[in-house]
Amino acid sequence: MKITIITGSHRENSESERIGKYISKELTSMGISSYLFSLAKNPLPLFEESFWSNAEPWASKWQPISKELENSDGFVVIAPEWAGMVPAGLKNFFLLASNKELAHKPALIVGVSSGISGTYPIAELRSSSYKNNRICYIPDHIIIRDCTKMLKDESPSNDHDKSIRDRLTYSLKVLLEYSKALAEVRKSAVIDYKTFPFGM
Repeated sequence: MKITIITGSHRENSESERIGKYISKELTSMGISSYLFSLAKNPLPLFEESFWSNAEPWASKWQPISKELENSDGFVVIAPEWAGMVPAGLKNFFLLASNKELAHKPALIVGVSSGISGTYPIAELRSSSYKNNRICYIPDHIIIRDCTKMLKDESPSNDHDKSIRDRLTYSLKVLLEYSKALAEVRKSAVIDYKTFPFGM
């Protein structure tokens, strides 16, 4: 089984990417392989119609990422809250991703905030990022508030840090079970992208 971790911050050395690395180590400790895809420096061009022709720069920029996503069984989407919104690069990612890469695969959303917020990205991703690519967000999600102090050392720094670690471990285990279950959905004869290529 393979889980892709998507870190949605454009910043270099972001808290989102650091948390993504923590999650990758946690998955490794469970015997699960992972691929960490960071949007630091926003490496993907903005979506436009030439994407469909697979012309440059899409062939070299998107295709290697697409292959990793296609070979993944589930996802962790890490979304920092920027002015109450998901970063533009992460929204752009969901314009580029299709049912080929994400459809009927589970995802755990992890919201990140340096303060006490972090809820808006959860609501935004659940309401508008799944329509055509058909990613399946599991009911659980995580919000890592006061993120600069969380998940930093080998041992928890306080009770809140411990509760976040425990919740994250639990939610990752739930994600893995959904990954097994939805594999059966993808193997079924019910899925019909030819007749129904887009969501409603």
